[in-house]
Amino acid sequence: MLTVHHLGISQSDRIVWLCEELEIPYDFVRYERTAINLTPPAYRALHPSGTSPVITEGDLTLAESGAIIEYIIARHGQGRFSVGPDSPDFADYKYWMHYANGSFMAGGILAFSIGVLNVIPENGTIRDINTRYARGFDMVEKHLATSPFLAGAEFTAADIIMLFPLTTMRLFTPMDLGPFPHIRAYLQRISARPGFQRMVTKISPDPAPPLV
Repeated sequence: MLTVHHLGISQSDRIVWLCEELEIPYDFVRYERTAINLTPPAYRALHPSGTSPVITEGDLTLAESGAIIEYIIARHGQGRFSVGPDSPDFADYKYWMHYANGSFMAGGILAFSIGVLNVIPENGTIRDINTRYARGFDMVEKHLATSPFLAGAEFTAADIIMLFPLTTMRLFTPMDLGPFPHIRAYLQRISARPGFQRMVTKISPDPAPPLV
């Protein structure tokens, strides 16, 4: 049986959402963060990376959001919510699938770390790091001005993997969505999906990913 190991208020929201969208059977195991908001030892012990999300299935233990999403879609989803190479939206799909954690999340984590360390932006490198996450929102806003979803007219896994940097990451690295009407409308569209609503119920008592 596929098991999703869910860490409270973490990127594993994406994996729960994917499973609910696909309507596949899976076990759900919840782990609570420690009092200082750190990953508990039991979760870190699941995979050498020590990070969320993690799934297990038989002898398999797999980490990394993108790898998990692609595995579940291929093994359990008959390719649903992916985009094939013959589609005109293939390049967009691949871009946003990789941009989510490769650049967008990385920018948010760097900005968060600089804030925690209270680093003064004394040089161009620090200033660029501080604006990298914000530039991502500008790019997403421009793209969504011409497309209802990130990979064209249909909802895909690219929308699922981009959920965390557009929503929950803002709890750690604040970003006002006031200047981004297309992102706000997009978040309302995806949050209205039944699979999203089931995910929110499943991860309770975690708060729902913030949409505004």
